[in-house]
Amino acid sequence: MISAHRHVEAAAAGPKNLDWPVYGGSKAGERYSPLTQINRDTVKRLKVAWTFDTGEATGMQTQPLIVGRTLFAYTPSQIVLALDAATGKELWRFNSGIKSSQPDRGLSYWSSADGKEKRLFAQTLYAVWALDPATGKPIEGFGDGGHIDLRNDLGVESPQGTVAITTPGSVYKNLIILGFRTGETSPSPHGDIRAYDVRTGQMKWSFHTIPHPGEPGYETWPKDAWKYTGGANNWAGSVIDEKRGILYAPTGSAVTDFYGADRAGNDLYANCLLAIDAATGKLLWHFQAVHHDMWDRDFPAPPVLVTVRHDGKLVDAVAQVTKHGQVFVFDRVTGSPLFPMEERPYPASTTPGEVASPTQPMPTRPEPFARQRLTADLLTQRTPEAHAWAAKEFGTFISDGQFIPLRVGRQTVVFPGFDGGAEWGGEAVDPKDAILYINSNDIAWTGGLKPTVADGPGATTYGSQCAVCHGVDRRGQPPAFPSLVDATTRLSANEMAGVVHDGRGRMPSFPTLTGDTLQALLAYVRTGDESAGRSVNRDDKVELAAGAGANAAPPAKYQFTGYRKFLDPEGYPAVAPPWGTLNAIDLNTGRYVWKIPFGEYPELAVKGMKDTGSENYGGPVVTAGGLLFIGATNFDNKMHAYDVSNGRLLWEYTMDFAGNATPATYMVAGKQYVVIATSSVHNPKAKQGAKYVAFALP
Repeated sequence: MISAHRHVEAAAAGPKNLDWPVYGGSKAGERYSPLTQINRDTVKRLKVAWTFDTGEATGMQTQPLIVGRTLFAYTPSQIVLALDAATGKELWRFNSGIKSSQPDRGLSYWSSADGKEKRLFAQTLYAVWALDPATGKPIEGFGDGGHIDLRNDLGVESPQGTVAITTPGSVYKNLIILGFRTGETSPSPHGDIRAYDVRTGQMKWSFHTIPHPGEPGYETWPKDAWKYTGGANNWAGSVIDEKRGILYAPTGSAVTDFYGADRAGNDLYANCLLAIDAATGKLLWHFQAVHHDMWDRDFPAPPVLVTVRHDGKLVDAVAQVTKHGQVFVFDRVTGSPLFPMEERPYPASTTPGEVASPTQPMPTRPEPFARQRLTADLLTQRTPEAHAWAAKEFGTFISDGQFIPLRVGRQTVVFPGFDGGAEWGGEAVDPKDAILYINSNDIAWTGGLKPTVADGPGATTYGSQCAVCHGVDRRGQPPAFPSLVDATTRLSANEMAGVVHDGRGRMPSFPTLTGDTLQALLAYVRTGDESAGRSVNRDDKVELAAGAGANAAPPAKYQFTGYRKFLDPEGYPAVAPPWGTLNAIDLNTGRYVWKIPFGEYPELAVKGMKDTGSENYGGPVVTAGGLLFIGATNFDNKMHAYDVSNGRLLWEYTMDFAGNATPATYMVAGKQYVVIATSSVHNPKAKQGAKYVAFALP
C-alpha cells in the first residue's frame, strides 16, 4: 500500500520523505499511513514540534496536504497557506478576495506524468483556484484568471442559491471532479457533480443528480419537479478506484429537507452512493440509503475503498457510513451488498400532502454503531433533577426509532441526532486487515412541523429560509445554531446583511435574498414583529448583489420547527452516556473488534463522571505503527492516540483549542509528524482561536 501514499520530491532534503498528498491520505480514502516511527512503544514520548497561529478565531476543519517539505492548509477565512512542514514557518499565503467563513476541509494536488507541471487546487466559497504550489500565485491559463466559478454550468433550469465548496475535489488523471454544498431550503441549485480539465478549467462532463426528462431516475420524481427542486448534492467529497477509473460519490438530501410534498417519490439520486465512470460521468450503479428523505439523513462523509475476505475469497469493496449509525458494504464493481440487506416497513406520514416511503433499507451487519431508539430507560441519570426534567420532556415526544415521519404540533425524537452517528470526519481503514474505525455522536435531537402561516414578508422569508436552523422563535440552539435574538444586540443591520450574503460557519450564503425581501427579513429578525417588512425603514436599507432564482418550488404548506438538541437544563445531553463513541469494525465479518466511550466534559470528569463520551467532529487516522490518531472531541481539547488492536488509550495531549478536524501524518527528513487543525467553535464557553499543532518524537 505504500505506493498509494508515497510522493517523493527529487529536491527534498533528508533520507526519507513520506507525504500526505490527498485529502483522506489516498485516493481510496483510507486515512492510513505506512509510517511506523511513532508506534505503540514510542508514542508516549510524543511532543509538540511546532504550532502555527492563524490569528483568526472561528472554526477550522482542514486536513492539510503535505507534499515534499511543504504543508498546504487554510485559515478559517479561507486564506490558503503554505508552511514548512518541519518547522511551521509560513512560506506564502493566497487571499482570493472572496469573503467567506465557510469550512474548508482540504485541498487537491495534481502533477503531470513527467512531474514538470504541478497544481494546487484550493476552493474559496464557490470558486476553485489553480495555484502554483511553489509560489501560491494563480495559474492564468486555468479558467478565468486562474479560477472557475461553480455557480456556472448548472443549466438555466437549475434554481439559483448557495454554492459553497467545503470538501476538496478528487483528481483523476487530468480531471478534477467536484461537488459542492448548498442550502437546506428552497430555492437551492441542482447538485450536479462535474469534472473539469486540470489545465484549462473546461468542463468535461456533468452528472445530473436530479435527473432531467428522459434520464433514468426521472420517474422517481413528480413531473417537472426537476425545474424547482434542488440539493441531492455531493458535499461530503468522493474517492476513486484509479485502476478501474470509478468515482464513488455520496449525495445529500433533496430540498426542502423535512417536508417533501412537492417531491413525492423516492427522489433519485438524493441520499445515494453513486459509482460513476470517472472519465465520462456515466452512472455505473447506485444505492439509495434513504428513500424520500424527510430527516436530513444525507450521507455525511466520503466512502472508503478496501479489500475484504468474503465467502472465502478476496473482494474489492466500498464501505459507506451514515448519520443514522449504519455501515453499508458493497462489491465496488457490481454494487451488490456484501451483507444481507432488508427493506423494512416504516409508518406512513400523518402530515397532509406528505407521502413517506413504505420501506427503508437496513443492513443486517454490521450492527449500528450508534443507538437507534430512545426509550425511558435511556434517559440521563446525571442528577435526579436532570432525570426528572428529561422524563417529563420525553413524555411529550414521539420516540419509536428510525424513520418516523415528523408530525405537526409534536416533537419526534431523531436518535442518533441530525449530526450523526457519523459526520463529515468519516472513517479510517487499515488495509492490511480491513478493520474500519469510526467515531460517532450518540445523542438525541428532536424535530417537528408547523403550518406555514401567511405573515408579513419578513416572517414568511424567515420561516422558509432560517427557521430550519434558528427555530421558529429565532432563539436557535447555540453553539451550532446561534440565537438571532442575541445576535441583534451584537450586529448592525449592515453586518447581519453581510452574514446573509457571505454565510458564516455552517450557515450557507443566501445570494437570492436581496432588495426589499432582504430588508423585510432583517426587520423581522431584529424585532420579531410578524408584520415586519410591510414598510421598510429606508435609512436602514442594505443592498446586495442581485441573483434571484429563476425557478422556485411551490410554497410549502408546512415548515420545520427547527433543530432541537435534547439537552438538560444545564446543557448536557438528556440521554444516558455514552454521548460519543469510537468503534472498530471488522469488515470481513461485520463484527465489532472493540467499542469505547470517546470524549469527556472536563468539569464532569473532575467530579468523577469520566468516560461519558461527548459530541465529536473530525475523523481518525490509522498507521502501520499500530496507532489511531484522533482529536475531534468538542470539550476536552485533547489529541489522542489509541492502540488499534484493543482501543486502549496510549497517549493524549490537551491543546489550547479542540481538534475538530481530521489529522494527517507524514515524514520529512526522516522524522514522522502528526498535525491537526484546532479551534473551539463547537464550545463557545472556551477560549477562541485557530492553530495548527504538529507533534513529533524528541
